[in-house]
Amino acid sequence: MKIGIGLPGEEPDLLLDWARQADAGPFSTLGLLDRFIWRNPEPLVMLAAVAATTRRIRIQTEVLIGPLRDTALLAKQTATLDRLAGGRFTLGMGVGSRTDDFAAAGMPLKGRGRRLDDQLIALRQLWAGGRTDCGLGPVGPAPLTPGGPEILFGAFAPAALARVARFGHGLLCAAPPPWAGDLFRAVDKEWSQAGRPDRPRNVGQLNVAFGSDRTVATAKAAISECYAIVGASHWMVEGMLTTEEQIRTALRGFEELGADEVILYCWSPELGQVARLADLVDRYTTAQAAR
Repeated sequence: MKIGIGLPGEEPDLLLDWARQADAGPFSTLGLLDRFIWRNPEPLVMLAAVAATTRRIRIQTEVLIGPLRDTALLAKQTATLDRLAGGRFTLGMGVGSRTDDFAAAGMPLKGRGRRLDDQLIALRQLWAGGRTDCGLGPVGPAPLTPGGPEILFGAFAPAALARVARFGHGLLCAAPPPWAGDLFRAVDKEWSQAGRPDRPRNVGQLNVAFGSDRTVATAKAAISECYAIVGASHWMVEGMLTTEEQIRTALRGFEELGADEVILYCWSPELGQVARLADLVDRYTTAQAAR
């Protein structure tokens, strides 16, 4: 099982240092969240800078709110990013649920699932050199990855889980292992019923703060503010992992579920977490290999 790391949403000036250190470590992927109303950097712009700063690590939106964006422009941006990253880009997508993000973007919240489905069909067509709805095009450049970048979906509802088998390569599951198992199994079932070969890629996400009391307090304040609009602040704060034993236990839980990868998502911008988590990951993988 691979292990990645998530960039904190605040203090974008520090994120290239985070990216360079992560690229030099044992991490497989570097993720970045998407919010419209918050202090986080715009993820596609930030990841373009990260792509130029790194050489090995994959980069991933976690997850990009598709219905907030113009489809043709999104096709162009993501194809460009795939090329800049040398094919190391994974497009994590979701419908979004925060009313403030949609209101600020001037987009209706209702019908966002249907809009995302339409977007996904159009993205594939545009990445393949097709024309826009108004008959103009093509919209270039072509992505480096054949067929377009890998797509993972952040999903919980049945319709969203079914979307993985219809349009994507796998599930990005931001839930602890006791909950994730049912979601992974639902996606596996949809995948099989759709007649798709092989199996979906199942990726877990764990919210972590690994450092001093100040680091933990900063992370909990950030995640509380970010999830306040959907009434999930208390649950997200309580679920944050702040000790090595908590993180190792959750990693083992995902490994037992057969997850392909887990992203350790950081919520404090304190840079020392990268080295501490790298050391934890090295020890964890060494111990697992010895079992």
